[in-house]
Parts: sequence; structure tokens; C-alpha cells
Amino acid sequence: MSNYTFSSKTKNLSIALMAIGLLSIVGGFLADSHRAWPTLLHNSFFFMAIGLGALFFLAVQYAAEVGWSAAVKRPIEAVSSVLPYGAAIFGVVVILSALHINHVYHWADPHVHDPASEHYDSIIAGKSGFLNPVFFIIRTVVYLGGWVLFFRAFMKRSEIEGQGLNVQNWKATQSLAAWFLVFFAVTSSTSAWDWIMSIDTHWFSTLFGWYTFAGFFVSALTVITLVVLHLKGRGLLPEVNENHIHDLGKFMFAFSVFWTYLWFSQFMLIWYSNIPEEVTYYMDRFENYKFLFIFNLFLNFFFPFLILIKRGAKRRTGVLTFTGIMILIGHWSDNFVMITPGVMKEHWHLGWMEIGTMLGFLGLFLFIVLNKLASKPVSNPTHVFYEESVHHHI
Repeated sequence: MSNYTFSSKTKNLSIALMAIGLLSIVGGFLADSHRAWPTLLHNSFFFMAIGLGALFFLAVQYAAEVGWSAAVKRPIEAVSSVLPYGAAIFGVVVILSALHINHVYHWADPHVHDPASEHYDSIIAGKSGFLNPVFFIIRTVVYLGGWVLFFRAFMKRSEIEGQGLNVQNWKATQSLAAWFLVFFAVTSSTSAWDWIMSIDTHWFSTLFGWYTFAGFFVSALTVITLVVLHLKGRGLLPEVNENHIHDLGKFMFAFSVFWTYLWFSQFMLIWYSNIPEEVTYYMDRFENYKFLFIFNLFLNFFFPFLILIKRGAKRRTGVLTFTGIMILIGHWSDNFVMITPGVMKEHWHLGWMEIGTMLGFLGLFLFIVLNKLASKPVSNPTHVFYEESVHHHI
């Protein structure tokens, strides 16, 4: 079985990126803490959610008894291994924000709930039964703790699977996947309401949970594809053929279209109905973030749609790699537009602090994923459906 080697050159690069990120975060808090907090929230959520999306994809493979993906199971697990570390960082950020250490969440300010205060907001006060620090923190712990516990259970089952063909262990993993999907179905939406939608406290959207999921899931699929291509480029995963790559490309294509469907559905219904408490969300983004707003749609829909619609494009390493990088930039930018306007309004920046922090999280992401790949063989011949996956053809 082939093993991945985490080269010293790549390790030094990831450490250098982490150092850049740390300097950017520290410098950001010293220069402008109001700007640094949403930057930290944005990047910690983006990279943590990629790990969560990979865990969801792994669970789907077991619950649906998927055969073709057995050959790429290790890369999926490697990407999902970011989740515990990302959850720890992100959890600290959102809990501190809920305690009103910063001004990310307006509802966390006790003055907006006090009728005697000049800052009293009757709409926010009316939501205090749900949006209050204690209940918010409890929900956050349940979301993050639940996901991490499921992740650890999957990894425990994976260790047993690696010891030899074990049908009973596979059935137990399938049952675990089913329970995770039920938990995920609820928490993926409610967490998006809590952590992101509540930044714009007056605004609401019934599609927001799905929209957030579509963004981080297509990002996770893209990263998984890039990891598989990286391993193939290193001469590993010989059992992965162009048909596996084609399927991964199809997922990138399909969920880019799915994200666009939700983007348009949410935007069109709100803009057309023109209800003041709903349309202000888009007015703020049109007036102050217009370039990024349009840029996101181009990178996240038109670009992957026009390139990946052809069958041959989904089988070409160079095309998939370039398209994947553009998709990740697009969804990182989309997360920026989801989070920053509610905090910074028109006083936003996209400069050294935002880019440096992103590079730092990218370095940490690479370090975790590549370390995980190097910890065990990247092939998975003891999987129940391994032989089926090896002979996969479409």
C-alpha cells in the first residue's frame, strides 16, 4: 500500500503561511479590532465548514451504499480531519462574540433589549427568546460538539476497517452515517441562522440554511477533488482512474449549479416582493459591495458552468485544478459578502488583514490535511466496495 510523504518543503510552506496569518491577526487586532473580528469569523467558518462538508460527503457514501468512492475514501477523511481543529477555533470566536466582546452580533448588546435605553430595538428584543447569549452558546456547543463526536466515531470505525475486511463494521458505519445525516439535516441550517444570518438581525430568509450548506459543500467537494489530483500527481492512488475524476468533476459542476439555484431563488423572491425588512439585506450589498456581489456569481456559476459542462473538461487535471481554485476563491468571497456587511457596513476593506488571515488558515488547513494523509496508507483496499471501486467505469 502506498503512503504519502509530507515533504519538508510543503511543511515549511504551510508553517510560513500560518506565520503570515498569525501576524495578520495580531496586527489586525492592534490596528482595527472592529475589522479583525469579522475577518476571523469569516475565515474560521469557511475552513471549518469545508471539513464539515467533507464529513457529510463521507456519511452519504456509507448511508447510500456507494461503491465508486471507496478508492477516494482516505482523501475525504483527510479533508474532514480539519473539523475538530476548525471547530475549536471557530467556537472560541463565536462564543466571545455572543458575550459581546466585540460588535459582530448586535443582538448580544444588552442595551438593545432594554426599553429604557436609547439603543432599544423592539424587533431584536422580540427575538430575545432565541437570540440570547446563554441559549446561543448552548446551541453552539451542541452543534460543534455533536459534529466532532460524530467525526471521531467515523475515524474509530475507519481504524477498524483498516485492519481487514469487516462487513459488520461496515454495517455499523452505515448506521452511524444515517444518524449523523439526521443530526446534520437540522444543525446545518440552524447553525447558519445562528452564526451568520443573525449578524443581520432584522433580516431573515427561509432558504439561508440551504444556501449556506450549498456553498460549503461545493467547496468541500472541490478541495477533495484537488487533494485526489495532488495524490495522483505524486504517483499515488493508482486505483483511481479517469472515471473517478470525472465523477468528482460532475459533483463540482452539479453543486455549483445547485448553489446558483438557491442564490437566485433567495435573491429573486426577496427583490421582487420588495418587503422593507427583507430587501435591505440586498440593498446594502448592492450599494456597498456591488463588485464582489456580481463577481461571486461569475466565479461560482458562470465560470464552472461554462468550463465543466463539457465531458472532457471533467477528466483533465489542469482544467479541474484551475476551475477548483476559482471556485474556492469565489466561495471565500461569497462568505465575505455574507458576513462582513452586517458588521462593517460601508466601512469595509479587502486588504492585508483579510488576505493574510486567509493565508494563515490555508496554511493550517494544508498542515492538518497533509499530516492526516501521511499518517496512514492513502489506498483503502479493506473497504467492502473496494473491488467495485477499482473497476469503476462510466
